[in-house]
Amino acid sequence: MASRTLVSSLQHPLAADRSTSRTSKSSTMSQRRVFERASASSIRYALRPFPRNAVQRRFASGEMPKLTGAADNAFNRERMAVKQHAGESAELWRKLSIYVAIPALILASINGKILWDEHWEHWATLPPLEERVEYDYQNIRTKKFPWGDGDKTLFWNDKVNYHKKDK
Repeated sequence: MASRTLVSSLQHPLAADRSTSRTSKSSTMSQRRVFERASASSIRYALRPFPRNAVQRRFASGEMPKLTGAADNAFNRERMAVKQHAGESAELWRKLSIYVAIPALILASINGKILWDEHWEHWATLPPLEERVEYDYQNIRTKKFPWGDGDKTLFWNDKVNYHKKDK
């Protein structure tokens, strides 16, 4: 009977115990109070302030404690294994970030700078912009742009773009 009361007190207060007709008004009221207390405590838990030392607590969890007695069950062993795996994975990604990603970014930056310099060295060997051939498909203008002198596009760069206006 005590287990039935415990189970029924965990149910929603409006869910009546249909298996027996012994449910009285007072037990329904106690069920309602239990539900209200549980919901109020869950709301307080959800609205609790974030602990200031959460980061410190995260790094303070060093080695896994040994399970003994009643705590040594399948659930706790699996939970400890998951926690250990998470720690190993985090350490792997930390090492990859430091020893692989950062050097790769540095090498890519050096390569980009070398290619950039080679490009502008080659550009310097080309004839001046005014002497280059302007093909029919380049700089087609059907009407003026609403900015500047009306001839230059929004991303116009005087170092690389040129338009012969006499055509």
